[in-house]
Amino acid sequence: MRRTDGVARRTVWGLAALSVAVAIAWGSLVPADALPPDLPWDKLNHLAAYAGLAGALGLAGRRLPVAGTAAVLYGVLIELAQLGVPGRAGGDPLDILANTLGVLLACGGLLAWRRRPVSRGRS
Repeated sequence: MRRTDGVARRTVWGLAALSVAVAIAWGSLVPADALPPDLPWDKLNHLAAYAGLAGALGLAGRRLPVAGTAAVLYGVLIELAQLGVPGRAGGDPLDILANTLGVLLACGGLLAWRRRPVSRGRS
């Protein structure tokens, strides 16, 4: 693989991480009455969103501890920002837990994927 291929791939994943972060912010910081009333289970949404964020950060070339820490801190900041949003409770420890579990799942999956045996062709 050429060096530019790796840079391009990391750039794409970096843009994906930014897109996920913006989507999380939008979904978390709009007033509650602006959201559809029939969203699936709240905690599953948190887990999936933050797994996506941490996974995209990890694939963008961030070291997994850095990617995971950044995603968890982002989740805490979003929860605190929700305190001022009409119709939102914000600061929910169970939301933070679901966010963190999503991050751990993504980082664990990426770690396992990075450590998998790689076939170098036929011997």
